[in-house]
Parts: sequence; structure tokens; C-alpha cells
Amino acid sequence: MANWQDPQTTGVNTATVGVPRAARDAGLRSYMLSVYNYMASGVLLTGIIALLFAPYAGQVLIRPDGQGMSMLGWIVTLSPLGFVFAMSFGVNRMRTSTLQLLFWGFAAVMGLSMSTLFLVYTGTSIAQTFFATSAAYLGLSLYGYTTKRDLSGLGTFLIMGVVGLLVAMLINMFLQSSAMALAISAIGVLLFAGLTAYDTQRIKSMYAYVAGTEMLGKSVIMGALTLYLDFINMFQFLLSFMGDRR
Repeated sequence: MANWQDPQTTGVNTATVGVPRAARDAGLRSYMLSVYNYMASGVLLTGIIALLFAPYAGQVLIRPDGQGMSMLGWIVTLSPLGFVFAMSFGVNRMRTSTLQLLFWGFAAVMGLSMSTLFLVYTGTSIAQTFFATSAAYLGLSLYGYTTKRDLSGLGTFLIMGVVGLLVAMLINMFLQSSAMALAISAIGVLLFAGLTAYDTQRIKSMYAYVAGTEMLGKSVIMGALTLYLDFINMFQFLLSFMGDRR
């Protein structure tokens, strides 16, 4: 069964054989534009919901004594991970319309989860970090799209770095070291900056394998999910690095 993330498992797409270069380029631009539109729409939906739900986040997602999250808060926090797993492992079995619904559901739940950021950071610093992340993200994604350099060699290094980062974050949950938290945030920004360029190039390369097939629409949604995760993670790490706390 084809893995949408790995072009090597998709096989040769005979639908693109003999297609004029101009037509292929136009198809690629349309494909990438769809990915970016989904990604940007998902981020926008998350931001709107986070902003609207922020006044109620403290009452609903935080325990009455203020010591940690409520049961509902943990459910909201962990739910996005469930959406990602469901979409990643079920992409080959699901219809494109089902993946679309899951993507929008994921973006909405992420909005509820990220509403708690307004309890920790000032609205001004959140806005400044968002625009800083957007500018950096656009530049990095553009580099990944236009560069002739093969970035596939960075993939393993970056993914191993993310795994190491997760381990460090778990350890620091017990150590509560501010210096370690600062280092984690800085490394996290760098890792997801690299992943933004790498994932953009990988998603671009997928077009040659999914064009004219039923996987095209699914690849658009899953590509948007990947870029969305890169953006959100870079934003959150940058916010913890430079955000002004209340």
C-alpha cells in the first residue's frame, strides 16, 4: 500500500509520462497552492477559535485551584495528537472528504488547546511572535520550494533531533530547569525551521507521483497538515523563547 509521505513507495506515475513540461509546471503550482491554502486556512481557523475561546479557557480547561489542567483540559490538549495519528495511519483507507473533515476538526481542536497561551503570554507578544514566525516560515518554505539542493539528507537528522527534543522536554517536566527550557525552545525553533524547508521540498516532490491519481487530493491535505505542524511548533517554541509572560 502506498505511503503518501515516501515517493519511493508510490511507484512510477504513468499519468505524467509524455505530459508537456508547461502543463506539469502549471499542475505543480496548482497543487502547491492548494497545499498552502489548506495550511493557511487551518492556521487561521486555529487562531480565530483560540482568540474567541481565550476568555473562557481559564474556567474550562484549568482546574479551579489553578494547579494544572482539568480533565477536559487534558482531553482538549491530547485530542490533536489523536487527529494526527488517525489521519496519518488511515490516509490510504479514508476518502478525501473524510480527511478534509478531520483536518478542519484538528485545526479547531488546536484552537481550543492554544487558547491557554493567552493565559500565559500577553496578547501583544503573541501577535508579534505570530508575525515573526510567519515571515520566517514564508522565507524557509520558499527556499525549500525553489532550491536545487537536495534536502533529503537533512530529514533523518531533523527527525532524530525532534525525538531528542521530546525526550529533553519530558525530562525537564521533572527538573523544571529554566535554562534547559530556554535551550529546548531555541533548539526547537531551529529544528522546525529546518523541517519547514525539508517538508516543503518533499511535498513538492510528491506531485510527480500523485498527479492524476486518487492520492492527489489526499496528498494536498496531508501536505497541509505537515506544514501546519511545522508552523505551529515553530511558533510555540519561538513564543516560549521570546514571549512576554503575564
